[in-house]
Amino acid sequence: MGYFLVRESMFDSVIYARDKWLKPTGMMYPSHARMWIAPMQTSLGDRKLQEYQHAMGDWSRFIQDTNDQYGVDMRVLNNPYQEEQKKYFLQTSVWNSLHPNQVIGEPALVMEFDCLKATLEETASVRSQFRILIDNGGPKVAGFAGWFDVHFRGCPSDPADVEVELSTAPSVDDTTHWGQQVFLLHPAVSTRNGDVLVGELDITRSKQNHRLMDVKIAHTLERQGSPVAPPTISSFYIE
Repeated sequence: MGYFLVRESMFDSVIYARDKWLKPTGMMYPSHARMWIAPMQTSLGDRKLQEYQHAMGDWSRFIQDTNDQYGVDMRVLNNPYQEEQKKYFLQTSVWNSLHPNQVIGEPALVMEFDCLKATLEETASVRSQFRILIDNGGPKVAGFAGWFDVHFRGCPSDPADVEVELSTAPSVDDTTHWGQQVFLLHPAVSTRNGDVLVGELDITRSKQNHRLMDVKIAHTLERQGSPVAPPTISSFYIE
């Protein structure tokens, strides 16, 4: 299983193997998998923005030097270079091992998969709506964190004696290889205690590389039942 469960289409390989070799009475372990998303706080967004600005500053100096020393005008590449750096520094999800205190709202369930029944179509396109109460108001929502857990519970006809859960959620003592995928917002969203973050998450397989995922998060902040600002749509990439 990949980062945020679906990265690298690793879960697809499990489904393929299941369809090809599992007997009709066979079981899947883990039997179930769930994806989660939650608002979080971090200074990582500021650092990424500084790195992006530094890269663009280097590019500006390169353009000037190339023109001054060789008489070659490279400005035709300005927009492609800027888009490339923006994607790399500001829109690509970041692996992180968060402290639980960095999560500032109750995690929202994105999707639950029954590993005995899940299809390739379901893993290729994940869509979900969320409504999250900010229960640690004051800090800014710097982005969203995504993670997954898996369960060994069997099925109704053959349940496990004791259900076991393995989680990749933010933790102090039980961090994992998978960590969390962090989607940073630029700019961060100022919140108050009791605000509600409302939005939609859309994860689809990249058309350029089936191992990677494209992500859109549409969100708005509600305060006392009314939107604070128009909805914001942010595009991200899990690479």
